[in-house]
Amino acid sequence: MTVFRTFRFHSARHLPLLDDNHICKKMHGHTFNLKVYITGKVDNKNGFIIDFYDIDQIVNDRIISKIDHKVLNDLPNLSNPTSEHLCKWIWDKLYQHFNSLTKIILSEDHGTGIVYKGE
Repeated sequence: MTVFRTFRFHSARHLPLLDDNHICKKMHGHTFNLKVYITGKVDNKNGFIIDFYDIDQIVNDRIISKIDHKVLNDLPNLSNPTSEHLCKWIWDKLYQHFNSLTKIILSEDHGTGIVYKGE
């Protein structure tokens, strides 16, 4: 069984490796949506795969507090913070806490996004 939790954050960025005439080369912002998926067996003692409160604590501490209302380019290892690079950055920080993490979905808005499964 898989549980998921959705988070929303707001960040600014510029993508320095794009052509000068590309709109995303300039500083701009997004409202991002992040879905974290964790797979496991239901614990007979508490009835959870994982407590949503525990997911919230880790994601808010390790991810959201570092990127919400921040410039993503200022973060270590995110000098070119495409959504693809941001997704991998998030995965790397979460996987060390959720070894049953199966995928994350990161969307910039409704209709565009990245699905990452730790490849």
